Amino acid sequence: MAGKKKGLNSAELSSFCSQVALILSAGLPLYDGMETLAETTRGTEYADLYENAYKGVNESGSLYKALQQDDRWPTYMVEMTGIGEQTGQLENVMNGLSDYYAREDRIRSSVVSAVTYPLVLGIMLVLIIAIMLWKVMPVFQRVLNSMGADLSGSGSVMMRLGTVIGWIVLVLVGVVVLASVICAVLMRTSARDSVMNLLRRLFPPLRNLSLKLSSSRVASVLSMMLSSGFPTGEAMRLMPSILSDAEAAERVKGIHKDLDAGESFADAMANSKLFEGLHDRMIRMGVAAGREDQVMAKIAGIYEEQVEDGISRLVAIIEPTLIALLSIVIGAILLSVMLPMAGILTSML
Repeated sequence: MAGKKKGLNSAELSSFCSQVALILSAGLPLYDGMETLAETTRGTEYADLYENAYKGVNESGSLYKALQQDDRWPTYMVEMTGIGEQTGQLENVMNGLSDYYAREDRIRSSVVSAVTYPLVLGIMLVLIIAIMLWKVMPVFQRVLNSMGADLSGSGSVMMRLGTVIGWIVLVLVGVVVLASVICAVLMRTSARDSVMNLLRRLFPPLRNLSLKLSSSRVASVLSMMLSSGFPTGEAMRLMPSILSDAEAAERVKGIHKDLDAGESFADAMANSKLFEGLHDRMIRMGVAAGREDQVMAKIAGIYEEQVEDGISRLVAIIEPTLIALLSIVIGAILLSVMLPMAGILTSML
């Protein structure tokens, strides 16, 4: 059986939703607009995806049913499309989805950028230390031997110490770089959620960032659902399916249970500890004013900024740490060679 075909990425999903919203706002029949989209993508790797969507709309008259027939469309997007059709707010939902996936693309780009540069630095660190140990150190040893140096004393200890330090750092950094590459590969497979859960347990800062990202997604999705007239309880029931963070998903399930038990929306959100105290108070004010959707959109933007700032801070810590480590190791290796050589030169004077 052939492998599952590739679906659209976040930027492409944002563009698709924006195009559908444009079709609806222009008053064009949806099947005509989908036919145009299918024609413009012919010859591309997604041609069959758009063609199937067009045929589904043409046969059923429903975008929701058309997207539901192909599992390459995200479940969240399909369900939100169905909500939009049920409530007569499909254009607004598509605009909201376009903003949502544009936000997802920005966050994904920030993460990729944050991971790439330290990874490149780590690879450079491994290569430089390896060259120092395999190429430079033997040259210095031959030079010292040619000068008739006796390396049985402190000079020998210094050289061995420099070499040992170099090997230890080389192995440690090499293991970290290899683990990072393996994680990056696994993140593109079905094991993505398992890898993310493991990383969250190992690195508390990543756990905090992941929770803030999930908070941003919950707020963004709630804003779209509430503005579309979707029942709050049903919205919370669907929410865990779009969250990759197991901890956040459990908190959302707790919100759903509290709502079923008769708790108010504001109290259920506060009990979940998904948002900070200030934002819980914003939600209470939004509920009192009947503007829950607008408040949730504001909170989504706040947490998105916090995620981007957190990523920037992590990169700001990792980069100088790697550079300092590189400087220390190279300095130790050079000193282990230069000090014995300086001792020899001094004895010759």
